[in-house]
Amino acid sequence: MNDRVILITGCSSGIGHCVAHGLKARGWRVFATARQPADVERLRAEGLESLPLDLCDATSIQAAVAEVLAQTGGRLDALFNNAGYGQPGAMEDVSRAALREQLETNVLGAHELTGLVIPVMRRQGRGRILYNSSVLGLVAFPYRGAYVASKFALEGLADTLRLELTGTGIQVSLIEPGPILSRFRDNAHAAYQRHIHAESSPHREQYAVMEARLRKKGPAAPFTLPPEAVLKRVIHALESPRPRARYPVTVPTYLFSVLRRLLPTRMLDAILRRAGGDGRR
Repeated sequence: MNDRVILITGCSSGIGHCVAHGLKARGWRVFATARQPADVERLRAEGLESLPLDLCDATSIQAAVAEVLAQTGGRLDALFNNAGYGQPGAMEDVSRAALREQLETNVLGAHELTGLVIPVMRRQGRGRILYNSSVLGLVAFPYRGAYVASKFALEGLADTLRLELTGTGIQVSLIEPGPILSRFRDNAHAAYQRHIHAESSPHREQYAVMEARLRKKGPAAPFTLPPEAVLKRVIHALESPRPRARYPVTVPTYLFSVLRRLLPTRMLDAILRRAGGDGRR
């Protein structure tokens, strides 16, 4: 296993950071990427091979892949599309620019990166491609519509890619966390402040409570797990001879994957409104 090579996006904190260190400890050669130069330097100081990669910049994506291949003699065994953030806000308040920014990072950048590594894996006759989805790739919560749209799209891309790559030796898996301890809320709050004008919105009362939730320290939702719970699923998806198409991680992901198949839409909507807090948490 010592010569297996993986490229991971979004390693500055949370899931990506945990998975990068966890796989390195298992003998993988890990290329841990981050958007900010300071994070790249910190990751290098932690003993990881790190390089910059901004999913909103095609030149950055191409340069990162070229650098990895140059350092490995053209080899790449796995890709973990982990980087992403959540744009909060009611759909009527999310501008086209805000939605475009959300999709550029969470979907289009990952799609471009994946397209660059597939030819490498085809030549090798094997490879693993992982996408970090979400419970919100399965169901919708209020005031998370832009993020929901990005994760629904990612689920569809991964499902289609899995079908198209049948017989190539390239396996595609979706990792589906629910609430995980990370800097997700900090990044979501920053995106909210960039794009949502609460004072003129009919949803301003809900936004006041939502901001308090985004600022809250510690777990903000029941059943929150540490990022090591995701690492466990990633290891199986990478190292099992028969990886699964989907890896639910937290109780909410298991629960809603079942409920969406069993319940009528109106009943499920009522549960989702309550679970999502109607913007009140």
